[in-house]
Amino acid sequence: MRNISGRTRAVITIVAMIMASGSAYAADAGGRGPAPRAGLFFEEPWQMAVAGEHPLTQADVTNPALELRLYGMKHEELQINGVQGSEANPPHTWSGLCGYGCTFAFRHRDSYADLSGTARIMVQAKTSGFHKIRPFIKLVDGSTYVGDLEIVSPSDFLFTEFRVSDVKWMVFNTETAVTRGTLLDSVDLSRVDEIGFTDLQPGADHGNGGWSDVGAIKVYANAVAR
Repeated sequence: MRNISGRTRAVITIVAMIMASGSAYAADAGGRGPAPRAGLFFEEPWQMAVAGEHPLTQADVTNPALELRLYGMKHEELQINGVQGSEANPPHTWSGLCGYGCTFAFRHRDSYADLSGTARIMVQAKTSGFHKIRPFIKLVDGSTYVGDLEIVSPSDFLFTEFRVSDVKWMVFNTETAVTRGTLLDSVDLSRVDEIGFTDLQPGADHGNGGWSDVGAIKVYANAVAR
């Protein structure tokens, strides 16, 4: 057998170190691989249970895995409107009649959502006046929060997509639609019970005075069994 030169041995050593480093990177401290990238947790495009503008109810939800939750002193005034199959005027929530800030959310019947890591949300929205749509979450312990992300789309129904981990959260009183304290440095997003949106301003009735619309919603998250 031919002798291995010092230079060759050095190359072999470097290659071995690189391979070992790659193996260590592939597993985390617990011996597991990296968490899977968040897939589609739920999608809700809305449906018109009856034609024309009417109060939003569970009958307007298309996804059988989702329970609709409504919050606010006048939450029954949150409406749904639009035309099934229309791109210009798709089925959407409408806050124009809400005397106080109205909030809606979805609760998955079988799973909590892990909104940490790569979790993201896509929402179709349209707004009027100074109205803005903000994300809302309710955690497994019952605490509720509103995010600092503002979605504004005055000219058309457009989709906005955002990473949930990029959002800062503030404690939120769902009945009075009032935030409390300051933006928190962190919130445990590993088990989120409800996901939705809110408009902190009261509606200004029909016309262009001020309201917000929320159309189709997609949530990408890892499911956690209840």
